Amino acid sequence: MSASARPGGEAAAFRVLEKLRDGRDITIRAQRPQDRDALLAAFARTGEEARYRRFFSSKRELSESEIARYTEIDFSRQVALVAELARDGGTVIAGAGRYVVSGPGRAEVAFMVGDEYQGLGIGSLLMRHLAALARAAGLATLEAEVLADNAAMLKVFERAGLALRTRRDGGVVHAEMGLGEERRPG
Repeated sequence: MSASARPGGEAAAFRVLEKLRDGRDITIRAQRPQDRDALLAAFARTGEEARYRRFFSSKRELSESEIARYTEIDFSRQVALVAELARDGGTVIAGAGRYVVSGPGRAEVAFMVGDEYQGLGIGSLLMRHLAALARAAGLATLEAEVLADNAAMLKVFERAGLALRTRRDGGVVHAEMGLGEERRPG
């Protein structure tokens, strides 16, 4: 782990190299303002089902105000990370995750991983690093609303090693993860 990746390090400078399940290197790093076009390209490459699971609606494009909200990160009230892979002599954003402070000691977390990169562990890597950054920022709880049929995202939360509480409300699962309550595996 690099010095800027240490919990308590500055979130805006976060950068760490990780390995995917298939052995490829991936960089998990703080989102930057210059990522706007790459994030929009990642959104465009993402299929309708993945977008529906992220936004709870059939979202074909983002409005200018949504683009601003997702790309203008203050790294205080909100922290955003991207998962960047080498591809075709350059890099591509394969996924992204963020948390947004929603109240004292609490933040809502959300993720999106491109279709062709699902199942490689990107969501789990983003979750682990966002949880560490949230803990270092003094947050106690991460929350998420997940469609009940989104088994992959629910598994990411289950495997995060945090105290997980879930509540189902119709087709939506409300997940609450305690950052100070490490859960021991099985």
